Amino acid sequence: IKQKGEGTKMGKFITVLGGLISIILGAWGLITWWDSFVILLKGCVPPILILGGLAALFAGISEIKDYSQAKKEEAKNKEEKK
Repeated sequence: IKQKGEGTKMGKFITVLGGLISIILGAWGLITWWDSFVILLKGCVPPILILGGLAALFAGISEIKDYSQAKKEEAKNKEEKK
């Protein structure tokens, strides 16, 4: 007779074992192909910087537009109260 939750213990063990195997294989691959990994990193840095810069630029422009719009509405509300 199986007890409640007994079947999931094996699944958790397999998950942990799979994680350990992945870490070992990843470390081995990183050591073995270190030069290729460095080349990949060098190739990824410029596009990441460009995309990050674009995101910051668009966020800044959006914030400036929101601030400008809020100032216009504030000025309009002041004039309506007069």
